Amino acid sequence: MQAVILAAGRGTRLRPLTYDIPKPLIPVAGKGIVEHNFAQLPEEISEVVMVIGYMGDKIRNFLGEEDNGRKITYAEQKEFSGTAGALFACQGVLGERFMVMMGDNIYCRADMEKCLAHRQSILVKEVRGRFAGGRIKCDRQGKLAAIEEGEHARGGSLVNTGLYVLGREFFDYDPAPLKNKPGEFGLPQTLVNVSHNHPVVIERADFWLQINDLDELKKAEEVLAKRAV
Repeated sequence: MQAVILAAGRGTRLRPLTYDIPKPLIPVAGKGIVEHNFAQLPEEISEVVMVIGYMGDKIRNFLGEEDNGRKITYAEQKEFSGTAGALFACQGVLGERFMVMMGDNIYCRADMEKCLAHRQSILVKEVRGRFAGGRIKCDRQGKLAAIEEGEHARGGSLVNTGLYVLGREFFDYDPAPLKNKPGEFGLPQTLVNVSHNHPVVIERADFWLQINDLDELKKAEEVLAKRAV
């Protein structure tokens, strides 16, 4: 089975670091972000598909063509067209079913395995108070019903972590355009459309680190340092 890592973004909120280093290679607790995820991949993942763009050559040169016996394949996102555009950029090399994750987040093996137990799934995190991101709405059966992007302030919510298990039926649907972002298309927004005909199971994360800016990078360093003790 394949794991897709979306790693084409510029990482503008992590400047000045990303002037010289692509975001997935930024070191956190002694290893690049993407290296943490490679180390957590379940045994059933036999190939990693890296979707690259900004400083893609540096990512390719660093990772090479294999990691611990897993083949690494590269696909280029030539235009920044959002996360759905990134996934569509590699559809030609994907099999019947695959896992997708963001190249700027850190996940754990146990959560990946929970998601892989389903034909299609999305990993979410329970949060409280104010947050920015995709708020998950479930139907009565606990399946994905909607995702609301933006700023939220609630007693308790589920937020999208950007890890999915998908089937090729995803590509039967047009990429969903993002509001106020002309030319960009969202993977989670497209998945909501897919879910109307193909149920998407919601799994809750035990561990998830989002690294969008320098403050989150510092926090990730602290969290990983404690886990290593």
